[in-house]
This record gives sequence, structure tokens and C-alpha cells, in this order.
Amino acid sequence: MKTISASFSAAKARRWFNCGLRISDFGLGNPQSAIRNPKCGRLAGFVLSLVFGVAASANPFIPAAPARAPLLLTGGQVFTVSGPVLPKADILIVDGRIAQIAPAIKPAGGTEIVDVSGRRVYPGLIAAQTQLGLWEIGMLRQTLDVAEIGQINPNARTQTAINPDSELIPVTRANGILTALAVPFSRAASGSRTNLIAGTSTLLRLDGWTSEDITLRASIAMHVYWPAQRLNRDGRLTKSLAAQQKDADAVVRTLDDAFVSAANYARAKAAGTTRDTDLRWEAMLPLLRGEQRVFVHADELKQIRGALAFARKHQLKITIAGGLDAWRVAEDLKAADVPVIVGGIDRLPLRRDDEVEAAYANPARLHAAGVRFCIASSLENPGDDGNQRNLAYHAARAAAHGLPPEMALRAITLSAAELLGVGAELGSIEVGKRATLIVTDGDPLEIPTQVQMAFIDGGKIDLRSRHTQLYEKYQERLKRLKEQRPGVLPATQ
Repeated sequence: MKTISASFSAAKARRWFNCGLRISDFGLGNPQSAIRNPKCGRLAGFVLSLVFGVAASANPFIPAAPARAPLLLTGGQVFTVSGPVLPKADILIVDGRIAQIAPAIKPAGGTEIVDVSGRRVYPGLIAAQTQLGLWEIGMLRQTLDVAEIGQINPNARTQTAINPDSELIPVTRANGILTALAVPFSRAASGSRTNLIAGTSTLLRLDGWTSEDITLRASIAMHVYWPAQRLNRDGRLTKSLAAQQKDADAVVRTLDDAFVSAANYARAKAAGTTRDTDLRWEAMLPLLRGEQRVFVHADELKQIRGALAFARKHQLKITIAGGLDAWRVAEDLKAADVPVIVGGIDRLPLRRDDEVEAAYANPARLHAAGVRFCIASSLENPGDDGNQRNLAYHAARAAAHGLPPEMALRAITLSAAELLGVGAELGSIEVGKRATLIVTDGDPLEIPTQVQMAFIDGGKIDLRSRHTQLYEKYQERLKRLKEQRPGVLPATQ
């Protein structure tokens, strides 16, 4: 932005504003008026070409074709997750689903055979908390569509904003993540008010041509961002503790009023006493009927306790997302049968007097208390979606701090599928489930392990990404430099 704006003279700046264009959003304020305004000249064309040039960029990788013939993976070590590890087994895939698992399967004619001897087969990893397809480049507002303006937006649907050509999708699936939940964020822009009810999330299969093509479930849960409850005791602040508490209580009342209004609307619709349709409250009917879960984003102790009380009051099925303090209320979560999507392991403690490993040991403590949970990445920094590929290493960190390794693997596969309501289709290698699998040369929780093949619904996925393209590009440069200066540069693999 600084590079572009520095090249404009004062006269050009005046022409920019006369055209109805805003520097802050590169012309998205009113591009049509800019086109019609003869004063704009070539400036509008420059801005619009810049905007649509950014919007038109897409990853170049062709989605997998639907599987037309049966596929047989032979001789691999199969980690079913839901059962014992099979030292050597075959997996038969028919019509995108697992048809048979056995030590030796005799294929029918026309079956494609892939030898995976000496390698491991796992279910595809599941990222239960991302903004893939919603967030591309943090400094370009045109590539961000993570939230709506306002505090109460239950009718906002992430599916309508998904970009199936995101460059981050191939990067993510290259490390074995084949399914991801696209979650609405807590605020539309820096400095804007928090979305208390942000809308519904969409479950994605990370391969396809269109947003409809990659949608596995259009609506998984309603997302509520619980207001902050901690008070700032810094004496330099002008607001007293009482005033801060009053503000926090007012925000919670706003959230409570929204659910009360939705419940009143539901009763009026059922009784036939209203003909008006309110899309906000219509979107909340499934959760009021108990057909849809509410994912409450809450990290702090007070937030989690407040969410539990709120769920009891409104008779909601909730899941805690984030849950950095969840281990502190593990007994309450267990008693209420409230699961937790642990939002990131590599996080700092909330308090100065917390033990250093509080976040690392959180999953192990929840497991010991019998609380259902899965492991996901954090939403603290939404621009960090390029690192969703590191999901397995969050699980590895939890395993290093007390979580049994088999449970760490389950936390990013079957447990994640169960908490998202798709445990009957994904998360483990079982007959009848979707053939969404990865083939690796080692344990996916280990950093050196490479994902060598991936299949989504039986279709073989292209594992190239922008990262691999740049790697190949600069490997070629290094090769040419070595040819020009032999013996000067060290040998590399």
C-alpha cells in the first residue's frame, strides 16, 4: 500500500476521490461510478485492473477426477484409528468409499492397483477450526471475507464466501489435511465490534472446482464468540473495575436478548401468530430445536463457566472452541457432556502465574478427566491459516506433554470427525466410510515424515503446491549455479 500511494501526486489523489474511489479499499467503494465518471480517465482502469488481477489469481492445480474404477491399495501398514493397527493389509475402494479391508484381496478385472508396501496408510487429517477459503492475504481486504458487520449475524453462511481456488488449500493438504471446517471470525476488520453470533461454519473436502463442489456439509454449527470477562486492573486506565464489569455484563445481555428474541420468534411461528420472516431468527431455529450445535469460542475460565450457564438457561447443545482454560473446569465439562475443540497447543499461558506447559498439557488433562475433545489450530491470528499444515505438530506437542500418542492421532482424525458430526463418514479407516486417506513414509506427527499420496473420496489428489513449485524453481537455480561454478558451492540433495 505504501509503495502504491507514494507514487501518487496530490492531483492524482484529488482525481481518485472525485471518482468515488477510496484509497483504503483500492476502489471497491464505488467502482461503477468510477467507470461512468469521465474525470477518472486511466486511473479507474488501473485500480480496477489491480483489484480484479488480485481476485483472479488462483492455484493452478486440477482437482481429482471422480473415481470410475475400483482402486486397491496393497501391502501397506494400515492405521485404522478406530481399531488395531494392521501390519500389512489391502484396502479396496469402490465408488469413493472403502469396500473391503483384508490381509490379501483378489482384485476384480479393471481394478487399479497401487502398491504401498513399506508405507503407512492413515485416514486424512481433519482441521476442525480454520478460515481456509475465507482468508487469503491479510493486507488485502479484497481477499478477506471472514465476518459480517454487526454483532448479531446468525444468518451469515461461510459457504457463500468460500474461495475453492485459494493458494492455501494445496499447501494445507500437502501435509495430510484433507478435510477442514471454515469458521466465521469474531470481527469483520481490526477495530470493529465483536461478532457475538458470527454465523454458521462449513465443512470442506479440500479438492474441487467450485465452492459447492468442495462443500461436504454446508452448515455444521452456529458460532458464538463469548465476550471477554477479565477486567483490566491497570491503575492507569480511566475506566474503573465497576465500569468495566458493567460493560461486560451489557454485552452478555445483548447476546441473551438475541436468543430470547429467537425463541419468541420460534413460538410465534409455531402458533401462526406472525407472518413476518426474520432471516436472523430463522437461521437460529435448528439450534433451538436441538438439531444443530452451538460452538462457543471461549478461552478464559469465566468465559467457559458463563457459556455453560448460558447453555443450561437456553437448553442448547454447545461445544467449547478454544478452551485454553478448559482443564480448569474439566469436571463441569464432563458432567454437562460438553466437548472441547482445543484451539492450538503452541500458545502462551493466560496468566503470569500459570505454569509454562498449561497449554501443552491441556489435552492430556482433558483426556484424563474423560472430556471429549479434538485438537485444532488457534484462531488468535486469522492470518496464520497458511500454517494449518502444522496441525499434526500441535497433536505431537500434546503427546510430548502427557497425551497418549494414539489419542493424539485420534484428536486430529476420528475425534475431530465425531465433534463435527461426521464420525460415521470420516476420521478412521473402516468399511463403508469415505475413502479419504493419506499414504506416508512414517508417523504424520513427526516432522520429517512426508505425505506421498492422498485420496479424497477415492480420487488421487495432486500434492503439489506453491511451496513445492518454489522449491523446484530454486533447486533448478542452484543446479545451474553449480554448473557455472563447479566446486564452489557445497553439494546438496
